[in-house]
Amino acid sequence: MQIIQFPPREQWTRLLQRPVLDNSDLESKVSDILKGVKQRGDQAVREFTERFDRFCPDTLEVSKAEIEEAINLVSPELQQAIQQAKENIEKFHRIQIRNEDVVETMPGVYCWRKSVAIEKVGLYIPGGSAPLFSTILMLAVPARLAGCREIILCTPAYYSDISSGANRGKVHPAVLYTAWLSGITRIFKIGGAQAIAAMAYGTASVPSVDKIFGPGNQYVTCAKMLIQKQGIAIDMPAGPSEVAVFADETANSAFVAADLLSQAEHGSDSQVVLTTTSPELIEDVKAELEKQLHLLSRRTLAGNSLKNSKMFLVKDRAEAMDLLNSYAPEHLILACKDAEELAEKVINAGSVFIGHLSPESAGDYASGTNHTLPTNGFARSYSGVSVDSFVKKITFQQLTQEGLQNISTTVERMAQAEGLDAHARAVKLRREAINKK
Repeated sequence: MQIIQFPPREQWTRLLQRPVLDNSDLESKVSDILKGVKQRGDQAVREFTERFDRFCPDTLEVSKAEIEEAINLVSPELQQAIQQAKENIEKFHRIQIRNEDVVETMPGVYCWRKSVAIEKVGLYIPGGSAPLFSTILMLAVPARLAGCREIILCTPAYYSDISSGANRGKVHPAVLYTAWLSGITRIFKIGGAQAIAAMAYGTASVPSVDKIFGPGNQYVTCAKMLIQKQGIAIDMPAGPSEVAVFADETANSAFVAADLLSQAEHGSDSQVVLTTTSPELIEDVKAELEKQLHLLSRRTLAGNSLKNSKMFLVKDRAEAMDLLNSYAPEHLILACKDAEELAEKVINAGSVFIGHLSPESAGDYASGTNHTLPTNGFARSYSGVSVDSFVKKITFQQLTQEGLQNISTTVERMAQAEGLDAHARAVKLRREAINKK
């Protein structure tokens, strides 16, 4: 990790840039995939699956028998862990459902707002080097609580032994078990940009949806951004995972290093940032990173990520928070004294972890908060996924005779001033009708 001591504020923007991959021809490639699926449906999906995943599925949809088989392959211990995580996520998200009050803005004028579930939603779950079954809970639980009528799931099939072909064309058992536990039975073994296209446009096998959720690689992310331009809603712009940590002299360097590596192991394009007021801590964390890195099965990915990552030595806590709010991280860990007080100064972050005993991995799996969060600085303007992500807010108003009389003059004057005579007349005719009575 690059160490930067007391960076001048005018250099923050440059120093806080995320790693950028060469994607010069990415949009063209993804556009071709979207176009192919839109025009040729299932046939194109199969062709792209064979090209990218090296197998051609007989049927795109996972069968009931495959789901039952997968359930039996998941150990009781893992099943129990997934069930516990689901319960915690449900508890946290259930309280987000609230009935809003009717407001009488003036006598006889009543206004209120109602949450209405998005009817059809599609969930994308990555399934390559790390089958993210935990993300199913993060998306399916709030979708169910919101009341979405139709929820479908796309995830790439996997194969554990390329030479023998063992498990080729099957979805990871933990993914199928978690989907079943979450009440999702329509699952499609489709990955990549072709999965996003299938859910966006619909095929003979895959129904089209109104909004698409879920993380993915650069092809998936690009596909989501392109279909959004075509009027199909997505959860948020997303990029590689990231974490920022503020740690002071009270921090445990082993804890800090483990937190940094927990995000670095996501992929070579992930980024981690440490900000501290302690030069001694930097040296201790460096030593811990080297020691712990060799213990990881994904050490190569994590090591490449650390090359894109930085440690900042700053003069005080105030400067640290200014720098971190400028960075707007997906995950922010405050490993310091008086962490609760410092948390009040967070303006831009996807999710915040307070104190020495709050690792980011708790939120990734089971604390209850959602781990589908804005990355790449989008925490400045986007929130993470919640029940609200799966609903539309519809406003209502109802006027009594008294209400129409009270508001009519205001509406007529404003409409006339804007030159919209029909608007004014719509109120005037009603007012006159009431007066005649």
